[in-house]
Amino acid sequence: MSEIRYSKDHEYVRIEGDIAVIGISHYAQEQLGDVVFVELPGVGDTVAQGKEAAVVESVKAASEVFAPVSGEVVEVNGALEGTPATVNEDAEGAGWFLKVRLTNPAELDGLMSAAAYEDFLKTIS
Repeated sequence: MSEIRYSKDHEYVRIEGDIAVIGISHYAQEQLGDVVFVELPGVGDTVAQGKEAAVVESVKAASEVFAPVSGEVVEVNGALEGTPATVNEDAEGAGWFLKVRLTNPAELDGLMSAAAYEDFLKTIS
């Protein structure tokens, strides 16, 4: 099973070898409501931890998606351009945003485990 970590900004990172799959958490998509548009970076771009990596727009708002880890974008989920609602249907599965090759795996240490994220959500709900 792949390891998954969460940021306080409600992004997740699923680790698959030296690749980090990044998206927004189930909680985040619930808060956004119906997702109508996703803007993704280009393959070959680099993202830096804590900086904007993508944009997600819903019927309620447009929100930045911050990179929970740094790396080079090796793949983007182009299917979201045609079916952005996939983020609502399966945020932590088929609704992933981008994949990056980790440049600093130690950044993962600053992210929350799934259990810690669940505890964090209890403090903000």
